Amino acid sequence: MADSLFLEVANIESDVLTGIYSEETGRPQPLRITIRAELKALDFYGPDNPLDDSKNYMDLKWSATEGLPRGVHFKLIEAVADHICATLFAQDTRILSVEVKIVKLAISEHGEEIGITMKRDRKG
Repeated sequence: MADSLFLEVANIESDVLTGIYSEETGRPQPLRITIRAELKALDFYGPDNPLDDSKNYMDLKWSATEGLPRGVHFKLIEAVADHICATLFAQDTRILSVEVKIVKLAISEHGEEIGITMKRDRKG
């Protein structure tokens, strides 16, 4: 079994056009997004390894903010998660899997986290 490296960016807040109910459509909803990407780890990381030996975690953040298409309404937050996964797979062939957790902040009444977690493995 190969070693893995997990990069994670947690609790990104992004306003996204999403939802199926009339009160949700036509205006962005605040989502809290956490992304975890798995890469094959090198055998050793020393003090002089360049960034190219890993992945810039700001790419993960970008996929949940500027990487989401403006003006596109995602009926399901699952579609938002799928778009984030596809974006990261297209950015870097070294990514083996992506896990995206999305919490819909607008429907929380008492601080509960209501949402989904999706994990996609690279196909082929």
